[in-house]
Amino acid sequence: MPFDSPLSAYQHALEQGFVADPAQLRAVQALEQCHQALHQDLAPITGVYLWGPVGRGKTWLMDRFYQSLRVPARRQHFHHFMGWVHQRSFQLTGTADPLQALARELSAKVRVLCFDELFVNDIGDAIILGRLFQVMFDEGVVVVCTSNQPPAQLYADGFNRERFLPAIQAIEQHMQVVSVDGDEDHRLHPGAGLQRYWVTAAGEPSALGPVFEQLSAGQAVSSAVLAVGHRNVTVLKASESVLWCRFADLCEAPFAAMDFMALCDRFSAILLSEVPNLSASQRPGRIARGTEDGAQRVDAGDRELPQLSVHDDSVRRFIALVDECYDRKVPLYLEAQVPLEQLYTEGYLEFAFRRTLSRLQEMQLQRFC
Repeated sequence: MPFDSPLSAYQHALEQGFVADPAQLRAVQALEQCHQALHQDLAPITGVYLWGPVGRGKTWLMDRFYQSLRVPARRQHFHHFMGWVHQRSFQLTGTADPLQALARELSAKVRVLCFDELFVNDIGDAIILGRLFQVMFDEGVVVVCTSNQPPAQLYADGFNRERFLPAIQAIEQHMQVVSVDGDEDHRLHPGAGLQRYWVTAAGEPSALGPVFEQLSAGQAVSSAVLAVGHRNVTVLKASESVLWCRFADLCEAPFAAMDFMALCDRFSAILLSEVPNLSASQRPGRIARGTEDGAQRVDAGDRELPQLSVHDDSVRRFIALVDECYDRKVPLYLEAQVPLEQLYTEGYLEFAFRRTLSRLQEMQLQRFC
């Protein structure tokens, strides 16, 4: 049901049994102010930055804001947006100021950008964003976003973080920062269970075999190498709508977020087996690029590189895969060596993985489809 403002949508949700939450109400009031300013053409218009732990309703609130807009707007997961930025920046190579040109192009098409899950852990993204946020705001683009971190903590331990500080300054100047820190993880409210995660010991038959057969019933099945963009994926089995791979073949190979987007475009379910225990102690190491989207490498000089664990490159890709499946409502079935809560408890990406764990837990409910 469409509503004419985020406040009216929230009030309707309360009438339908939504649990009242003071933190959510503060967020709704900030979104309502932005909504009114946009539609009354007031200036300057302050965007909204919603941050807090996973499952506090940030995405739901932002989506109600977006759905009530009557001005040109775009709603994207943040890594989708950064994929477009990298691609468009490459296409604008040779332009005097590619990011300025990109911002002007964007402002001609949309008045508002809504980002879900703003999270920065890639040096290439950090360098671009250091200027991009400034020029977007200068061009009059209003940004509303969600994040698990306050602006000051974005890319907190990142290499060459000083290159990202202008982005933080621009966010704090042009956006109202609101903490959505309610006590409950709303994703874990009761719901019918549906198993999509199995722990299988070495030598046992795979639990994913019957799952694949059920999901692929009546479809032709192949084990041939699968072409994804300019790369090939080694598969255990694939049908018209279901993909089954080993963790190593999908998350330890040099795939990018754009490749996971392509997989979710093509398949309605993804199965991943032989997922190892991803926890490991941190150690001195090189920059983990994770998904291969970073635009630049920067010489370390005398600076200390992040303390990484042995699995962190593959964990970054795994996080990107889970994000994509979650955002597209593509069920992800996992077979691992350890229980879900023990999957990643130690490593450089421990904070980032909290969101991933919450999303995987929600995927175990019938309502996720």
